[in-house]
Amino acid sequence: NFTAPDMKRFPCLALAFDALRAAGTAPAVLNAANEIAVAAFLDEKIPFLAIPRVIEAVLNELPVSPIESLDDVTLADETARRAALRQITLLCR
Repeated sequence: NFTAPDMKRFPCLALAFDALRAAGTAPAVLNAANEIAVAAFLDEKIPFLAIPRVIEAVLNELPVSPIESLDDVTLADETARRAALRQITLLCR
């Protein structure tokens, strides 16, 4: 039997569905922010439960743009990574 996932218990899943609905650059932004946040967790810079906070902050900070080329995805990825690092710096204060 399958049941609906608990989005409060799994906030990153909820963020992923939101990014899919937003389309454009949002999934690339989510992926980049997630990679930076998970790396920071593994380096013991942030707690595990801060991962979704970093991702959400980056998704809220960056506007969703349409994707017309691979350069659009690359730029979104680079921008999101920088934004995630800024968010992590704020969390570490």
